[in-house]
Amino acid sequence: MPKITRDQVRVPVDVMPESRDEYIENYMKATQGTGRLMLFACDQKVEHLNKDFYGKGIDIADADPQHLFEIGKQGVVGVLAGQRGLIAQYAADYPEINYLVKMNSKTNLVDTDQEDPYSPQLYDLEAVLAMREAGVNIVGLGYTIYLGSEYEATMMAEAGNLIAQAHANGLLVVLWIYPRGTAVKKEKDPDLIAGAAGVALCLGADFVKVNPPKPEGDDARTPFEALKIASMAAGRTGLVCAGGSTVDAHTFLDQLYNQIHVGGACGNATGRNIHQRSLDEAVRLTKAISAITLADYDVDHAMKVFNGEEDFTLAMI
Repeated sequence: MPKITRDQVRVPVDVMPESRDEYIENYMKATQGTGRLMLFACDQKVEHLNKDFYGKGIDIADADPQHLFEIGKQGVVGVLAGQRGLIAQYAADYPEINYLVKMNSKTNLVDTDQEDPYSPQLYDLEAVLAMREAGVNIVGLGYTIYLGSEYEATMMAEAGNLIAQAHANGLLVVLWIYPRGTAVKKEKDPDLIAGAAGVALCLGADFVKVNPPKPEGDDARTPFEALKIASMAAGRTGLVCAGGSTVDAHTFLDQLYNQIHVGGACGNATGRNIHQRSLDEAVRLTKAISAITLADYDVDHAMKVFNGEEDFTLAMI
């Protein structure tokens, strides 16, 4: 079972001395004292609009945004990631959740056939720090970069500056990095995914969220073996994989186990696979995911948690 102490947290040197203790505290909160990240991604209401929250195969509970926060409260997660306004509307009722504010977002209405993607920063750090001063439990920030877009330099500059400012104020940063644009032919090419991980390291991110690589052609590696190279490229930036569209729980948990134990990932970043379910099922899945991510359960043991045969709580870590 992974476990770290405060003394074992690697603090980047761009964290100011007066913010060092706060950075360590936020890191311990986000990783639940394990060094691994269980990120509940709730930023799709902008990214994918309402199609991820209402429709065939989606529980009707997901139509109400409060569903996300009930899952975050009743389930076992490291951080709940969402846009500043979403968090601002609900955080007062859910003070126990660790929040990660997504600093940029774009819809999917304009595709790469029309224009290379650019996701500008929506608000400055001061607006987030003001929420923190008001008592919101904000432990970190998130930012998306579309590597390969003609606007990548702008996004990297925004992200680099944001990371420096966030660290100076004791906050973690998770970068979402997706190769995407007219110059990118295969968004899940293993070399591109490893490259994205390395970019995150060079920008100073604490964690990077990438899509799982997809080896093709003469590349005989499994996706998990290919992911191992990306994890190595990330260095001291922890790599986590996007959860993708909803699949059955056993398939998802098996993929997650292999991402961690074969691919070297240090956690997960899951959205639709959790929130598209009923509240009870979603809560049980967060516990099963966390059992694997934070406590090294095997898949069969985690399935017992998902099926309600066993419980999993933070006290068990």
